[in-house]
Amino acid sequence: MIEDKLLNKWLNDDLTDAEKEAFSKREDFALNQKIIEDSKYFKASEFSKADDFETFKAKYKVRSSVKRLNWLKPVLRIASVLVIGLAIYFTMFMNDSMVEQHTQFAQKTTIKLPDLSSVTLNADSEITYNKDSWYDNRQLNLKGEAYFKVAKGKTFDVITDNGVVTVVGTEFNVKARSDYFEVVCYEGIVKVTSDTITRQLLAGDTYRILNNKFSQDKIEAIQPDWVENRSSFKAVPLKDVVSELERQFNVQVTFKDTKTTRLFSGGFTHNNLEKALSAITQPMGLTYKISSHNQVLIYGNTD
Repeated sequence: MIEDKLLNKWLNDDLTDAEKEAFSKREDFALNQKIIEDSKYFKASEFSKADDFETFKAKYKVRSSVKRLNWLKPVLRIASVLVIGLAIYFTMFMNDSMVEQHTQFAQKTTIKLPDLSSVTLNADSEITYNKDSWYDNRQLNLKGEAYFKVAKGKTFDVITDNGVVTVVGTEFNVKARSDYFEVVCYEGIVKVTSDTITRQLLAGDTYRILNNKFSQDKIEAIQPDWVENRSSFKAVPLKDVVSELERQFNVQVTFKDTKTTRLFSGGFTHNNLEKALSAITQPMGLTYKISSHNQVLIYGNTD
């Protein structure tokens, strides 16, 4: 209420020197100043008989300052109310329309979208979308990995930092983690665009950009393994494989005397940490040690 009184006094040019100094430090001072400047260009329609120039100039000298103040005051009040109203609207209503769903480490969840499309989020993943505009614009943002079953309808876009996946109605998996971007189509047709590389995928096609290298492949699976609590990999660097293990078991892994860029092909289940570690380390001639506080050490040779 104090700030509103200051604004009203400022509009009426009734501020004391101390109040002027306080008002000039407000966050909305620049905005209010701009409103005044812009308001000077408003012009109301007026139809009257034109006076000769000398008569007009004499009248203008006497009345201009009074008239300007008289019509500026209501305009500024209206503009201020509009600005405040818009700010309240966007803060209260626009933010409420955004939906965010995310998973923690060692957690998966399935979410139903407004059109009954479903999204299954892998561990440490997140989607956001606008529920109010969903039927006009089926679009969501993804960070992490998710398996989609899209209901038929308008175009459905999955936007990631690595690229955009566009479909109409289909089933597909998207993994978007730092330098690892992979899309697998399980049903229907998927269009993928990342930088300058655009591909159309059919069922069984994969699209992958790993460490800035693009590759395509084919699979026979009907859904991603991680939905059934198993992670699988084909020629993936050890460090990325272990990063997935960290997400699924909520552990922290460190390496010693280990070349983490070595490629791994295989997989591990999500229900037993020791079995998962064995499945990764044994084929690569490595050893592991589990300590307290969810700490794991992987070590071995660097061949």
